[in-house]
Amino acid sequence: MALMKFRPDNFTLMLVATVLLASFLPATGQVASSFEVLTTAAVALLFFLHGAKLSRQAILAGIMHWRLHLFIVGSTFVVFPLLGWALKPLLTPLVSPELYVGVMFLCVLPSTVQSSIAFVSMARGNIPAAICSASASTLLGVFITPLLVSVFVTAHGASGSFVDAVGKILLQLMLPFALGHLLQRWVGPFIKKHGKLTKVVDQGSILLVVYTAFSAAVVQGIWRQVSVQTLVGLLVISAIILALALLLTTFLSRRLGFSKEDEITAVFCGSKKSLVSGVPMAKVLFASSTVGMMVLPLMLFHQMQLMVCGVLAAKYAKRAQLAEKEQLASAAAGK
Repeated sequence: MALMKFRPDNFTLMLVATVLLASFLPATGQVASSFEVLTTAAVALLFFLHGAKLSRQAILAGIMHWRLHLFIVGSTFVVFPLLGWALKPLLTPLVSPELYVGVMFLCVLPSTVQSSIAFVSMARGNIPAAICSASASTLLGVFITPLLVSVFVTAHGASGSFVDAVGKILLQLMLPFALGHLLQRWVGPFIKKHGKLTKVVDQGSILLVVYTAFSAAVVQGIWRQVSVQTLVGLLVISAIILALALLLTTFLSRRLGFSKEDEITAVFCGSKKSLVSGVPMAKVLFASSTVGMMVLPLMLFHQMQLMVCGVLAAKYAKRAQLAEKEQLASAAAGK
């Protein structure tokens, strides 16, 4: 039963299948161009649906808890990049300088929204603050991630300047998001009624981006550059970065005197990286031939963070249940 906690989820299995499909049947020529257009449309639809789904109340909920939000933003956009940069001399020999650029891209991405909130809820943390922080991280990532890419990654395949990168993200990602939010009054009820629609577009758009990215990468010879030994090295790098992020967020949140609920929110929102935001951003920021190399570390890290955080959330929840039982027992004894 313990091993079942670490079983890959269905979406991860679909990601693996998509990479295999692109490896044996890559899209080329006109087919590749058609997939590029379809992928761009799917990503735009994804952000439109998220804009229509996310209420202003959710965005503003818990906004007064500024210390917690600053902590999570700092962990996401300061601690993570510094970790990746500081560990580069130690970890680069495990992969290659080119692939470690993908690790640095992982480090500058925003936090997740859905899974962070789900884990905070499961662990009995501060859910309104988690909604606010995770949503803010995604929105801030539109501006901060391209800036950090220009600092850490621009010499290795990022296309254009910081201004160009922000412009592309605003046009291709945030404009659909804003339109969806403006039309929320009319389309919001339909989207809430058909909740699976967002999940299908979520996963479908990522699978399309992964297929087109790895098709281009296969044509460029990615599997001649990425051996089994390199994949093992990437797993080790992901484990080290995730472990350090979890340890630092836990230690610092306790030193800052956060409550247990706020600590849970800080740990889960401050240690995660978004596949949903990262894959479309990679498509916008990098040349088609390099996108596969950029998102490979993110895909491995994504699965690892889900498995580890799932186990950690269960432990937090069990601790909370024991504390409640002790309180009830103390109250009963005092009567």
